Amino acid sequence: MNGPTGTEVLSETGNQRKLPEEWLATRRKVAKVETEIKKVIIGKDEIIRKVLMAILAKGHILLEDKPGVGKTKLALAFAKTLDLRYTRRSFNYDTTASDIVGYTKPVDGGSVYMPGDLTDTNLLLADELNRTSPKTHAALLEAMEENVMTVDGVLHHLPKPFIVIATQNPYGSAGVQLLSDVQRDRFMTRQSIGNPDLESMTQIIMDRTGREPMDSVEISLTRDELNQAISDVSGVLVKNVIGRYISALIIATRDPELVRQEATPRGAVHMVKMAQARAYLCDRSYVIPEDVAAVFADVCEHRIDLHHESRMSNLSPMTVIKKALDDVKMPSLEDFKKSN
Repeated sequence: MNGPTGTEVLSETGNQRKLPEEWLATRRKVAKVETEIKKVIIGKDEIIRKVLMAILAKGHILLEDKPGVGKTKLALAFAKTLDLRYTRRSFNYDTTASDIVGYTKPVDGGSVYMPGDLTDTNLLLADELNRTSPKTHAALLEAMEENVMTVDGVLHHLPKPFIVIATQNPYGSAGVQLLSDVQRDRFMTRQSIGNPDLESMTQIIMDRTGREPMDSVEISLTRDELNQAISDVSGVLVKNVIGRYISALIIATRDPELVRQEATPRGAVHMVKMAQARAYLCDRSYVIPEDVAAVFADVCEHRIDLHHESRMSNLSPMTVIKKALDDVKMPSLEDFKKSN
């Protein structure tokens, strides 16, 4: 799995082109985002960075965890520091598609559009998404995929950026059904916050003996600046050798003896975007193989589903991912230098 590091590529190939001052100025503001989120979410620096990567990559995030670990606070903190218009919807069996996308109301022989949750929303917290109906899911999935809503045959464009942070309780909780393969595939990454350790738990308790930590979260980026950062991330260089490495890893998840559902082509596209975001946060204008390996599990674990027999043998999607990383040779520095 050893491949070229960012330092090696920079020193031996000069791939890091001189970055414009505007790029650097926006990047410095992006760096502040993590600092602000850490005021509220204690001891979960890696999760904070991965959620930020997905946002910069124009992706949606699925948070799977039990209640009370900070899923809602994480979403609210991102909305606050990124100056995003924020809506929270607690999903249940009574939630309708009209609640999400709105509806048209007859008025004096005509009609008027009545807004839904997504209207003029930058960040939707879809709380307990796996408790609602397939029809409601379908309305949200269209918005997530196309950045538009269809209401009575009329298209309504969503604002930029548009981000969904969905939460679901683990399978086995009361009233919980598994999201389908199609539904999971729309999310760029699935993350689990997990319980805090002793030091983090102590800090959480002490921080809340005074004022609410959320009150201290400041705006790091305006919406326009976030859109510029997203544009900068999309411009991070991806060489052909990186595309082939990603493709090989995705194909390596196709093990019919173990796997019912392998990683998808959409997963490959999401890997490119997450790798670009990781490179950006590492202050590079190009993706290296290490970026790909680092985001592989984050992007693909929730897309892979094993046969029942595989699960009964204590295998997991991570088994498939680790095997793919072992089996697929990471491109060397020489490969990287020669690639277009």
